[in-house]
Amino acid sequence: MFSFKRYIAIVKKEILQFKRDKISSKIPFVMPIMMMFLFGYVVNTEVSQIKTGVFDQSKTQESRAYINKFASTGYFLVVYDVSSGQELETLLDRGKIKAGITIPSTFSSDVKQGKNPNVLLSIDGSDSTVAQTVLGSGILIAQNASIDNLTHQQKLSGNRQINIDGMGISTRVLYNPNMEIRFFTIPGLVGLIMMNLTIMLTAFAMVREKERGTIEQLIVTPIRANELILGKLTPYIFVGYAGFLFSLAICRFYFRIPILGNVGLLLLLGVLFVVCCLSVGMLISTFAKNQFQAMLMVMMAILPSILLSGFMFPIEAMPELLQPLTNLIPLTYFLRIIRGILLKGIGIDALWTEAAALCGFMVVVLSVAIVRFRKSLD
Repeated sequence: MFSFKRYIAIVKKEILQFKRDKISSKIPFVMPIMMMFLFGYVVNTEVSQIKTGVFDQSKTQESRAYINKFASTGYFLVVYDVSSGQELETLLDRGKIKAGITIPSTFSSDVKQGKNPNVLLSIDGSDSTVAQTVLGSGILIAQNASIDNLTHQQKLSGNRQINIDGMGISTRVLYNPNMEIRFFTIPGLVGLIMMNLTIMLTAFAMVREKERGTIEQLIVTPIRANELILGKLTPYIFVGYAGFLFSLAICRFYFRIPILGNVGLLLLLGVLFVVCCLSVGMLISTFAKNQFQAMLMVMMAILPSILLSGFMFPIEAMPELLQPLTNLIPLTYFLRIIRGILLKGIGIDALWTEAAALCGFMVVVLSVAIVRFRKSLD
C-alpha cells in the first residue's frame, strides 16, 4: 500500500541531495543562457516538399495545370484539396499544411481573356525558413506561368504581338509576416532546452544512489518502487519548471517573441512536458549502472529528438520511413504546442491531440520505470 509518509521522506532526502550538489543546482540557469544564445543565432535550414492545401473554385483544365506547376517543382507537395477557405485556414492553424493556394472561380475565363486571375498564396510564417521558400518559389512559379500563358496566346493569335495581363499571385504571410528566423528557432529552443535539462536531472537520480552506496540502505527499507520513483521525481518537477519559466522569460523579454495565445494554457502544458521528460530520465536511470552509461543513454535520447522532432528540419520533408518515428518523441508534440500558442494564438481545441499524446507518453514511460525498478543490487 502506498505510504504518503515514506513518499515525503524520499522527497525531503532528494531535496537535500540536490541542494548539496552545486553543479546540478546551477544547470537550470546556465544551460538556458548558453543554448539560447548559441543556437538562437546560428540555426538555419533549407527545405522542400512543403505540405500544401488547394482550394480550387474553378476546377477546370487551366486551374489543374496551374496547380501542377506548383507540384512539379519539388517544393510543394499537394496533400489536401479542400472545399472552403475556412477549411484551408483551419489546416494552416493546426500546422497540417504550410501553404495554401486559393484559385478563384473565374480563373479559366480570366486566363483565356488575358486578364490577371486573383490567385492567393497563404503562407504559414511561423516557420520562417519554409515561408521564405514558399514565397520565393510561389512568385517564381506565377511568373513562369505568366510567360507560358503569353506564349500560348501568341501562338493562338498567329504569333502576333498581343498585350495581356501577367498571371500574378497575391501572397499573405500568416503568424510571422516579416519571416524572421528567430520566431521559429527561439520557441523551439525553449522545448529543446527543457528536454535536455529535465532528462539529465533525473537520469542520474538512481545512478547516484548506486555509486554512493546508498541504494543498499533503500533496499532494506519498506519503501515501494512507486514511492521511490515518484519521490525522486517530485523535486525535479519544480527545478525543471523553474528552468522552463526562465527560458520562456528569455524568449519573451530578450528575443521579443510575442505570446499571442493563452499564457495559462502554455504554462499548464509546460508542466506536462516537464514531467514527461523527467519520466524519460527516470527510466534511463533504472537501466544505467553508472554515470557513464547514463550519459550515453541520455545522448541516445537527445540527439534523435533534435533531428526528428521538427526543431531543425520539417517533418514533412523527411523520408516517409522516418516520419512515424517522430511520434515517439515528446519534443515533437511540445514544439507544435509552444509554436502554436506563441505565434498562432491557437487554443486547446487545436492542440488537444498533442496534449493527449504527451499525457499518454508520460503515463507509459513512468509506469515502465516503476516496473523496471527492482529492490536488489542486480
